[in-house]
Amino acid sequence: MSTAPRQPFFRPDRPIRRDSEHKVTRRFLGTVDYLDAWRMQADLADQRHRGHIGDTYLVLEHPSVYTAGKRTQDSDRPTAGPQCIDVDRGGRITWHGPGQLVVYPIIALADPIDVVDYVRRVEEALIVAVRRVGLAGAGRIDGRSGVWLKADGQSRPDRKIAALGIRVTHGVAMHGLALNCTNTLEYYNYIVPCGIDDAAVTTLSQELGHPVTCEQMAPLVLDALDATLSGSITVADHTLGHAPDPCAGHRRGSR
Repeated sequence: MSTAPRQPFFRPDRPIRRDSEHKVTRRFLGTVDYLDAWRMQADLADQRHRGHIGDTYLVLEHPSVYTAGKRTQDSDRPTAGPQCIDVDRGGRITWHGPGQLVVYPIIALADPIDVVDYVRRVEEALIVAVRRVGLAGAGRIDGRSGVWLKADGQSRPDRKIAALGIRVTHGVAMHGLALNCTNTLEYYNYIVPCGIDDAAVTTLSQELGHPVTCEQMAPLVLDALDATLSGSITVADHTLGHAPDPCAGHRRGSR
């Protein structure tokens, strides 16, 4: 595991879900407008908090859209492209669109709430899934969230293949992960992705040299999430390097 400010509250082989004895419901939604999905998440998170539903994965794609998290700076914002929506998750700005697998886990976390451990377990699930389709070098850049591939000499810099943005309210996690599968990379050219200007963004298809679809990746990611959140797969040290945290000391810029 990469450097953390403290040890996790739970043993790595223990569940982080409050109701780990029950399976997580999987809802495959196809393509959903971002604002509609955000409202759905908020409603389901409230129902989960009240105990009206169990833990749920929302599995979907979005039409092309930028979303700006709470640490986004004015200099990150798009110079062209689709609508940009300010959202209540952590992190800075990113793009969502067709060919990118998005999973929003609506999960009641066990007490005491450990957001850092939750994020690390979600990252671990993505690393496991990405490695299973052939990218054995996928891992973490210490200081930066998400899943990365290490720079290879002078030709390609560090490359981010999956992004995370999380919010926890009343002990329930929402928002989640985005894994680049077959999507275009064009729209990343008009922003500073995740506030990082010294690295690149990539896709599974580009790295592997053949199409790797959202439909192929969804079961791998969901199965790995089940395993990491239950503790049957534990967080390992996949550190590829170290870099400055793009969110340190930043709040959303004025507009």
